[in-house]
Amino acid sequence: MATDPGLEQHFVAPLLAQLVALGSSAQRAVVALNGPVGAGKTTLGSLLQQRATVQGLTLAVCSIDDFYLPWEQRLRALAGNPFGVSRVLPGCHDTQLAQACVDNWQRGGKLRLPRFDKALRAGQGDRCGDRLMEADVLLLEGWLLGCQPLASQNPGSRRSRWDRALEAYQPLWQRFDQLWLLRPQSWTMPRRWRFQAEARQRRRGEGWLPAGELDRIVRSSLESLPPDLYQDPLIKLATGYATLDGRRRWLAGSGPS
Repeated sequence: MATDPGLEQHFVAPLLAQLVALGSSAQRAVVALNGPVGAGKTTLGSLLQQRATVQGLTLAVCSIDDFYLPWEQRLRALAGNPFGVSRVLPGCHDTQLAQACVDNWQRGGKLRLPRFDKALRAGQGDRCGDRLMEADVLLLEGWLLGCQPLASQNPGSRRSRWDRALEAYQPLWQRFDQLWLLRPQSWTMPRRWRFQAEARQRRRGEGWLPAGELDRIVRSSLESLPPDLYQDPLIKLATGYATLDGRRRWLAGSGPS
């Protein structure tokens, strides 16, 4: 995806420039990258990390998935969910740990991040230690980054379980210096993207999920927080965004002037 000329010009290069500028300010900034499952966030994060190194910036990249609750806690948090999934949904992340990691780092300490291995527990995943890193800037990626609970804007509204769960994430979101978005041209695309990524993992001999389980994961991200209610409003808050076509090429977007 990062070799697409339009995406390179309108999204990748401006985002890298902002990361370098933030790094030069020595403020230990946190930049959020929001995108649906399969959009290429991990690939983009690796590319930015490599290019940042060339420019003298130590960029740490992690996913909100790294902060999944340990197995037993995660099962309790998601008990009875209608999608039958053991991760992905709002409420299954250790937001207090994430805040503590960021706070310690911004106070001058090293960045200690948990590790999550999706291959453990027969593909359900679990914590597997942590990693200690030096970093000038932290890039955090995930599908729900920046999403706001609707009930906070309309206290009289009927609140879903997932809307309520978003409240615990807000202190972490407030630590973001910038928010960048990868958006599909159609919200039917993430399912195809995720299935394509899973097929590549299978061909490489890596851990993969059966089609039915994979479908539940994609559905859970799209139906728990409907994009028109939770993702579309983020455009007004974003520093930059890119709308991608079915091949994850740049179609439209906006960035810092």
